Amino acid sequence: MIKKTAIITGGAGSMGKEITKAVAKAGFTTIMADLPRKEAEQACSKIKEETNGEVVFFPVDLASADSIFSFVEKVKNDYGQIDLLINNAGALYPKKKDVEGKWDYTLMVNYFGHYLLTNKLLSSFCEGARIVNVCSLTYQYGKIKPQLFECGRNSWVQQMYNYFNSKLALLYFTLDLTEQLKEKQITANCSDPGIVGTNIIAMNNKTFDKICDVFARPFMKSPKKGAQTAIYLALNESAGKITGGYFKNVKQVSILPRVLQSNEREILRQLTADLLREKNIML
Repeated sequence: MIKKTAIITGGAGSMGKEITKAVAKAGFTTIMADLPRKEAEQACSKIKEETNGEVVFFPVDLASADSIFSFVEKVKNDYGQIDLLINNAGALYPKKKDVEGKWDYTLMVNYFGHYLLTNKLLSSFCEGARIVNVCSLTYQYGKIKPQLFECGRNSWVQQMYNYFNSKLALLYFTLDLTEQLKEKQITANCSDPGIVGTNIIAMNNKTFDKICDVFARPFMKSPKKGAQTAIYLALNESAGKITGGYFKNVKQVSILPRVLQSNEREILRQLTADLLREKNIML
């Protein structure tokens, strides 16, 4: 029996580690994709020991196209096929952070990096493979405008909206994948973890973070609970028969009708195509 292979981005994060453990325990060769940092390597070693599974760490910076290309090349060289991709990594910086002095870091990691990674790996997906994109209920506050990828004002409010926009973009990308891959019997679904008390919810503002720690964080989900929906979509047999769904608390829920009816999805396609041309990237 051929062992299945899974990739989990942000695999060393709070939720990512929980997802990685579950997938490794299920018998997958599990590639933990994360930034090249010591903490990620240590997390990989610990999970490998805890699960007694085949867990490997491949570094990747989702804000860098070159890093993504190197990652994909290594995956294709080392593994014949991909059975599962969980796009879990996420970024939310309290202040403006750019990529190459031009593009917003949050959009590049949360949406465009995953868009690029997924498309570059498509030829390696086997029939019946699953793609799980970790979205957020905040997609309902997002907007797809011509300035989507550009750095905005240097404020945490602007960065929050960049995050909302990135999650809406990831949702639209999931729907496009559903249509593109349906005939190949490859599924693509959104996982909404809810509000989880991870390190991403921090603005590096003493007042804001203190208020959050005292009044909000105790009521947030634990990373383990937040990971359950993604784990369900990755491993449950029935979930493998569904595509184009939005799931929360391990149940499929409706996407807001106004989001489905909006022309923003087509705008996103055009903006993404323009960015690919500007960066001289061929898919």
